[in-house]
Amino acid sequence: MANAKLNPVALARLRGQEAPNDEQPDREDAVIIPARPRPIAAIIADLSRPLPARHVRSRVQGGKTLHYLEWHVAVRYLDHFAPGWTCAVRGVTALAGRCVVTVRVTIPAAEGPVHREATGTEDEDLSGYGDPSSNAEAMALKRAAAKFGLGLYLYSAK
Repeated sequence: MANAKLNPVALARLRGQEAPNDEQPDREDAVIIPARPRPIAAIIADLSRPLPARHVRSRVQGGKTLHYLEWHVAVRYLDHFAPGWTCAVRGVTALAGRCVVTVRVTIPAAEGPVHREATGTEDEDLSGYGDPSSNAEAMALKRAAAKFGLGLYLYSAK
């Protein structure tokens, strides 16, 4: 999954050029990438902030309450704090009745592109919402984003 296509203003900024002030993005989904990426430490610091309660979901599983982010919320946070990020599926494997998806999230930073990879799994005989591969991909995306700090504290919540 890659971000939306860049508009002319974003392309000019990416190339380090100034875009005319009267040009506005002509698409709602256009992504504007800063001319100079921020240091990865600053991006991680922003992504590591505690999230507003309205963005955190919870469910009971195995007698425990689990707190998590929905994949589209993680995408919005990455779009905001790490403009230009990308996510690529690196592998899809069937293993012992489970679908395993590996993804790589790449964030452009002042130091150069920074990558984090993670896996997600789902039962192949899924009876709930979605399908095994998309659910596993969403899990892998959230786990890779957590390696940049996004919602990482939720994994240690009791």
